[in-house]
Amino acid sequence: MNPEQTRSLVAICLMAAFADGHQSADEREHVRKVAESLSRETQIDFIALYQDVLLGRVVLEEAVAALSEPGLRQLAFELALGVCEADGSHDADERAFLARLAAALGLEAAAAQQSVVQAEAVADAPLEGVLPGYDVVPSATPRVAASVVPDAAELERMTLNAAILNGALELLPQSMASMAIIPLQIRLVYRIGKAHGYELDRGHIRDFLATLGVGMTGQYVEQFGRKLLGGVLGKVFGGAGRAIGSQVAGSGFSFATTWAIGKVAQRYYGSGRTLDAEMLKQTFASLYDQARGLQSSHAPAIAEQARSIDLGRLMAELRA
Repeated sequence: MNPEQTRSLVAICLMAAFADGHQSADEREHVRKVAESLSRETQIDFIALYQDVLLGRVVLEEAVAALSEPGLRQLAFELALGVCEADGSHDADERAFLARLAAALGLEAAAAQQSVVQAEAVADAPLEGVLPGYDVVPSATPRVAASVVPDAAELERMTLNAAILNGALELLPQSMASMAIIPLQIRLVYRIGKAHGYELDRGHIRDFLATLGVGMTGQYVEQFGRKLLGGVLGKVFGGAGRAIGSQVAGSGFSFATTWAIGKVAQRYYGSGRTLDAEMLKQTFASLYDQARGLQSSHAPAIAEQARSIDLGRLMAELRA
């Protein structure tokens, strides 16, 4: 991809992020920080592009015009769809944006709708269910006494396995692989909460992640940006090739985010949910930095996981 095509893909992603008009100030700030970070790592000024999109100085049709190849046009739609689904099923404004985008890209309406259905199924994956690659279900016994303590070693192993899996998904070129990362993080928190006797719903878990500073939309945009910078997305041309070896370092974002989420969840529910919002944010930031340092030691496991993932089976397990 040339710089103009890269810029167009990012612009469309950002337009999708702002399509619902309900972005909180924190979420907009997260997306802005993502753009600023990406700007430091490439010749393209992502932060300037972020400002142009936010202020309406870039129009959708202009961004689409630079995407001449069918593969790029399909990729643009899938990425925008992933952004819209990141914080849950899309609303009327996002549906209107996706319909306009599909038309501008010249995509067949039925095929575009099928992509939407598949993405919604992943975004709304049931909370109950196994974490792929981890089959041991933690105790769901209510925490009615101090003597009822979950198996800490099992929760640690579950958190690490989930982090390795999400790090591996970040290495895959398919957009659906990226869409699975956030639902898997949500399921991880659910499983940890249940192990401590808390029956959590999706709304609570999303609020918990938002308190940590993990913006759903911003996280997906950053996953996409890392793949773009690592050249992983370019592998979609000519088949389902996988960029593993030299790209393993790029998986550090999803590995670190997932590991830190799991560790904070263990502390929060293990303490009886006594940590306040500021303490949760500080703890997550500290653990995220720690996880970035741990990632290199788990890089071989992440690479092996990426090589062996059956994405179709994983999606089926997630939706079951």
